[in-house]
Amino acid sequence: MQQNRMSTLLLSILGLILCHTDIALGKNDMTDADKKDVVYRMYAGYKKDFPAVRDISPQQAMDLLNQEKVVFVDTRKPAEMDVSMLPAAVPEQEFLSHPDQYKDKTIVAYCTISYRSGVFAHDMAKRGIMIANLKGGILAWTLEGGKVYDGSGQEVRRVHVYGDKWDYAPAGYESVKFGLWDKMF
Repeated sequence: MQQNRMSTLLLSILGLILCHTDIALGKNDMTDADKKDVVYRMYAGYKKDFPAVRDISPQQAMDLLNQEKVVFVDTRKPAEMDVSMLPAAVPEQEFLSHPDQYKDKTIVAYCTISYRSGVFAHDMAKRGIMIANLKGGILAWTLEGGKVYDGSGQEVRRVHVYGDKWDYAPAGYESVKFGLWDKMF
């Protein structure tokens, strides 16, 4: 009886590993258009947690960037920001220490897929600070052709995707992921 339970457990674990591998391999076969569809569908599912927050599309945000009328607020962890950031982005803590300094710009928050930034924008609205949320986050930004940069201002072709569930970086980009330990802390 004990041996049957152990065999069942091992088969279950093996099945999960194989299933996970098939999913990961399937993502590699996706076109950027397919990835974009998945990212926007995922974001639509998250949007129910902050329905009053105004969305802004990556293209609209790029247009504002070209006019120098936007500041991006990165709501991700420092390790994620170390991989890449949107142009002219400031970390959340820097923004919070001087929000008035950005009053003449459209403030757009983002994260990997814009769930954390949507919650942030929702919380800021309660304080009277209106912030738009980048629809689909840094994933949609890069899938729509937006550029990302490292801390020294050099353009890079890598994006922190947080974990396997959100591994939809564009073709030609390196996906960087957190391990379980990093996600917890």
